[in-house]
Amino acid sequence: MTRCYFLPGRLQNLRYTPIAGFLYLLLMFPTDVLSQTIQIQRVSPAHWFTGFQRQSLQLLLYGPGIKGTKVRTTYPGVTVDRVQYTDNPNYIFADLTISPAAKPGMVTFQLSRIFPLTEKRANGSTVVNGGKEVTITLPYELKARTAKPKPVTSADFIYLIMPDRFADGDPSLDRVTGMADNETDRSNPFRRHGGDLRGVTRHLDYLADLGVTTLWLTPVLENDQPLTDENGTQRSSYHGYGITDHDHVDKRLGGDDAYKRLVDAAHGKGLKIIHDVVYNHMGLYHWLMKDLPSKDWLHAWPSYQNTSYRDQPLVDPYGAEIDRKISREGWFVPFMPDLNQQQPQVVNYLIQQALYAIETFGVDGFRVDSYFYNDPDFLNRLNEALFREFPGFFICGENWVNSVTNQAYFVRNRIQTSWKSNLPSAIDFQLYFATNDALNQAFGWNEGVQRWYQVLAQDLLYEDAFRNVVFLDNHDQNRFFSVVGEDLRKYKMGIAFLLTTRGIPQLYYGTEILMKNFKNPSDAEVRQDFPGGFPGDPADKFTEAGRSTVENEAFRYVRTLARYRRETPALQTGKLMQFVPQDGIYVYFRYDSAKTILVAINSNREEKGLATDRFAERMQGKTSGRDVLSGSIVSDLSHLKLPPLSATILELN
Repeated sequence: MTRCYFLPGRLQNLRYTPIAGFLYLLLMFPTDVLSQTIQIQRVSPAHWFTGFQRQSLQLLLYGPGIKGTKVRTTYPGVTVDRVQYTDNPNYIFADLTISPAAKPGMVTFQLSRIFPLTEKRANGSTVVNGGKEVTITLPYELKARTAKPKPVTSADFIYLIMPDRFADGDPSLDRVTGMADNETDRSNPFRRHGGDLRGVTRHLDYLADLGVTTLWLTPVLENDQPLTDENGTQRSSYHGYGITDHDHVDKRLGGDDAYKRLVDAAHGKGLKIIHDVVYNHMGLYHWLMKDLPSKDWLHAWPSYQNTSYRDQPLVDPYGAEIDRKISREGWFVPFMPDLNQQQPQVVNYLIQQALYAIETFGVDGFRVDSYFYNDPDFLNRLNEALFREFPGFFICGENWVNSVTNQAYFVRNRIQTSWKSNLPSAIDFQLYFATNDALNQAFGWNEGVQRWYQVLAQDLLYEDAFRNVVFLDNHDQNRFFSVVGEDLRKYKMGIAFLLTTRGIPQLYYGTEILMKNFKNPSDAEVRQDFPGGFPGDPADKFTEAGRSTVENEAFRYVRTLARYRRETPALQTGKLMQFVPQDGIYVYFRYDSAKTILVAINSNREEKGLATDRFAERMQGKTSGRDVLSGSIVSDLSHLKLPPLSATILELN
């Protein structure tokens, strides 16, 4: 008896869709109508590589009624260890060994299966009368490994791009025949707007000029999802987080070749690429969802169960198991099915897809979406598989949590716990929250710029806080310029902190030109198009001429500091020393053996004088310096004048 589990919308049974059920009936009752041949419609991964330390490969093959098919090959260095079948007759999983002796080339697999021969008798009945073996060949490419990911470190400056909203480099991709969502409408904030990977490629010089060293793109893999209806509003999956094919880049963004060209072009200009990955869930219309290999590929509940979005039960020593289960195994949203990362085939599938993405596209790092919602042991296992093949590979996790302790728990840390994460880098939401408070609260014992000081004072919990990604806004947060009340002085204070504090700074596209908005009524308001990136835009803000006076002032401020940081190791890997904020003034130093940089942030609305004798242990007798932003020389450091709502950055002589 088939047990039914809840799936929203069109899928109510995790074992078969109606089409799969029909195929199953054909197999149960073979007739002359059934074509007696082996049909393979999907192979995943789409290709593979020689030279991995991980010699195992689990090849997923999909086709009508292929259960029972045997797989063989005589290709040197490749052996078929076993073939696994599931309850679904349309899948086989071939476990292979790719030995070090295997060479790049086209592997030929022989797939064979015995089909029953049927005989129709005079009385109309049909009986099975023996069988015949049918064999087909399946070519499968093994490629040579070529990926050499460049390390992403605290020397980098990351720029976050949502490709659909950045630039349209190929308007012919605005409509791609055969895609479920085949329309663009820039007047509708919830629909696709037509930005693509060629558009990003065309603006690499703009980004390099700004001082950016690394690009992070929201997911580029196929999102062939039809429009979803949320409270009467149709929405597309322009954001990229509803993946429907892990092997291929979305054709509306340009496909696999466009992504590879972008990565190669970026590398040619000294830029790196961070690939956004989603392990926790997939899109409801993923090709696997149309006919699941087995019901246990997903976290299934008697009725629909959403995650609580709470991280506390996962860390709480007094927490209830049901709360932990709901946090991890509840679905993120109804149209993003939650993957069961304790199912062995799911584990293999996701690990292989991660390795596949690095080698196929040549990316330099991963940003992992919704990190703490995943099975923790699975995450460590997958990360370790990447580190084994690509030592030092950069991985940062999105852990949108509510305390420094919880944020540190999900990354390499110094906390004594039974489970230890091997994630190298946290996206630093705690410093993000502190920045909002520092720039919007009146100074107090625990308020205002004290928040920066207090959060950084807890860095002892991390193994290496300098790997944390620091940000002012992103695609899920209110635009920074709006958060600070469109006050250019506060904006500059935030930019100064971002580019001089510890960690890896990340800027959201358009923040450098003062793009603004709150998430009201939805995230779409903070994901608007970059002006000038699309045909017909009235202004091109990629250019100085297209920007207003104040936009150019903001752009130059970011560029000046980003370039200075790029040339100054003390701001990349140098030590940090901070002093307890007093009178609304926060002072810290970045320093190494070559340079010492003083940063003084005045959060008051009036000019303040600052005597520097309190900082003698770090200034070490230095009496003069250079203002990094203006280039002017400060001949006497004993007493500084700090303008209201400002950041003063001095390179000490």
